[in-house]
Amino acid sequence: MEERGFKMDKIISTIAQELGVKNSQVENTIKLIDEGNTIPFIARYRKEVTGGLSDEVLRNLGERLSYLRNLEQRKEEVIHSIDEQGKLTDEILQAVAISKTLAEVEDIYRPYKQKKKTRATIAKAKGLEPLAEIIINQEEKTPIEEIAKQYINIENLSEEDKKNKDKVVATVEDAIQGALDIIAENISDNAKYRKEIKRLLFREGLIITKASNEDEKSNYEMYYDYSEPLKYIPSHRILAINRGEKENFIKVKIEKPEEKILQYMERDILKGETQFTSILKDTILDAFKRLIEPSIDREIRSDLTEKAEDKAIKVFGQNSKQLLLGAPIKGKTVMGFDPAYRTGCKIAVIDETGKLLDYTTVYPTEPQNDVENAKKELLKLIEKDKIDMIAIGNGTASRESEMFVADMIKEASRPVHYVIVSEAGASVYSASKLATEEYPDINVSIRGAISIARRLQDPLAELVKIDPKAIGVGQYQHDVNQKKLAESLTGVVEDSVNKVGVDVNTATPSLLSYVSGINNTIAKNIVKYRDENGKLKNRKQLLKVPKLGKVAFEQCAGFLRILDGDNPLEITAVHPESYEATEKLLENVGFTKEDIRDKEKLAQIIKKLSTINVNEMSKELGIGEMTLTDIISELSKPGRDPREDMPKPILRSDVLKLEDLKEGMVLTGTVRNVIDFGAFVDIGVKHDGLVHISEMSDKFIKNPSEVVSVGDVVKVKVIKIDKERQKVGLSMKC
Repeated sequence: MEERGFKMDKIISTIAQELGVKNSQVENTIKLIDEGNTIPFIARYRKEVTGGLSDEVLRNLGERLSYLRNLEQRKEEVIHSIDEQGKLTDEILQAVAISKTLAEVEDIYRPYKQKKKTRATIAKAKGLEPLAEIIINQEEKTPIEEIAKQYINIENLSEEDKKNKDKVVATVEDAIQGALDIIAENISDNAKYRKEIKRLLFREGLIITKASNEDEKSNYEMYYDYSEPLKYIPSHRILAINRGEKENFIKVKIEKPEEKILQYMERDILKGETQFTSILKDTILDAFKRLIEPSIDREIRSDLTEKAEDKAIKVFGQNSKQLLLGAPIKGKTVMGFDPAYRTGCKIAVIDETGKLLDYTTVYPTEPQNDVENAKKELLKLIEKDKIDMIAIGNGTASRESEMFVADMIKEASRPVHYVIVSEAGASVYSASKLATEEYPDINVSIRGAISIARRLQDPLAELVKIDPKAIGVGQYQHDVNQKKLAESLTGVVEDSVNKVGVDVNTATPSLLSYVSGINNTIAKNIVKYRDENGKLKNRKQLLKVPKLGKVAFEQCAGFLRILDGDNPLEITAVHPESYEATEKLLENVGFTKEDIRDKEKLAQIIKKLSTINVNEMSKELGIGEMTLTDIISELSKPGRDPREDMPKPILRSDVLKLEDLKEGMVLTGTVRNVIDFGAFVDIGVKHDGLVHISEMSDKFIKNPSEVVSVGDVVKVKVIKIDKERQKVGLSMKC
């Protein structure tokens, strides 16, 4: 028990150091996680316990906790296995104890693993280990050839065994070679050597790429003759090289400081000039070229890929979060416009609540080019349904559709604007089981237009219906570890949903399933209960929902909103456990919870709350200062959507052509994607322009996310126009 405590202390200390937080914060958080609390719940309602750690830090803590626990478990397994073989030493115990990664533990365990048949295992079976010991000790003065004669066994074997090469030592050369094979494998399995070789490689190695076929055109031409030090290569280039190799456009190798590596091993192994020096030098070279180099190459490539994937997943998560938290456009009737050529553009009109009003298909694009009839039909819908906005998908035929819409709305009887909306994943959703349940009688193709319209109204509610990796705001998301990506993105969606809060009386099962403490089954049960019993009037009613017990209630209650219920506090994120304290707080400033529904009284409440002494009041109420601060914040903006602070989409009424652009032109655009080397910005032409990282700021920046996020509205200057490749270079230094 004491040993386990020591290991736990070590895990706590490691995480605290890595994250730059106190040991007590880590210890308390681990306890909360182990008790089954979710990260959003801990982040929002257990700030006193964690010392106010953010959801991002808490997720990193959870990931490291899982890794380090697996590491400790693997250490125990390795020690147990070596001990069972009777080969456990204090040195091995110490080496395992100080190992910081699973790779280091596996390197230590390497010599003790059950091996497949190798040259060394065959030599050991022939009884050549003692000869290998004599050679590696380098002390024997008797010529090695004389000693080796003792190991010739052919005369002692049965006629049957003489036919088996794996059993026969026929000559002196056979004996010596077998012994050297054992030494080569021992060198290869030495954890110390492997660690140092990897260190030297990461410090001095190069990644070199060559074309598989120099005459073949591809997206990887910059890698047809390319090299870069391993220590400098950025993650996006690793992933690009991996993809180019996978698609057989390029060949990849790692160039090593071979001389340094061999000198290092020779210094450690050789004991001056002896009769063994020459053969041992050859054996060290054999160990390196035949055994170490191929496996180290694999490990280095794997390490580089893992780090690049982790970074890509992080970027993808950040971008997705910004997209999910995009400002909703409330109170507007929206026309969803899903562009296409041959099959026609799908149109869906939804009212301010997301209800489908009308749908149709028009053919203003090639090959039909029926612009006039399309115009007539859509102008009629604009008039009939009082449409305020048109959401145009950014896929195939988007450009032509935008030009058509920009021209059409000039003739509309009411002011109409349009917005280009990312349609990533809309087709995935439209063909999904969920879309079929939502719109059983609506054609698959029309569902895509509904999704595009709804994304403008409420990005979060719509995007949760789609597989997160189909959202399309990262780089190489299909190349990275899909399990890791899914876990990361699920966390991002959970944090986003819980940050905004969910109206329990209107939310879909898809949205509810991301609320803290609610799984798919409970989400469906909530909707079913709502359908059978009418709107929920208070949070307590949730306890009547099948499978939603006290634990789930504690986790989810604060994130679920009841907008016109019995208790005004339930339009806020105030948790039921704090109702009593909140009512006492209001009483202290001369009001009741009912008063927060009254705008005039609310203004007075806000004024009074801004003057209170948080430290003294928290003691009086028996709650933490951070909890009190959150309660005051909630009472100051009951029912307010935090996304209202996010940049609103740019509304357009006209369209730019690439030909309209001139170098030096300053434009306003929306950031569509942030990647390692810059950001793509929608400036109203067909293709997004690229702001390279070097054009983002006058100051040095390590990462574009320091400056911009997906959804940001930014001013940019056109600095380069490549009409042939349809590319635009932009600068934010304007």
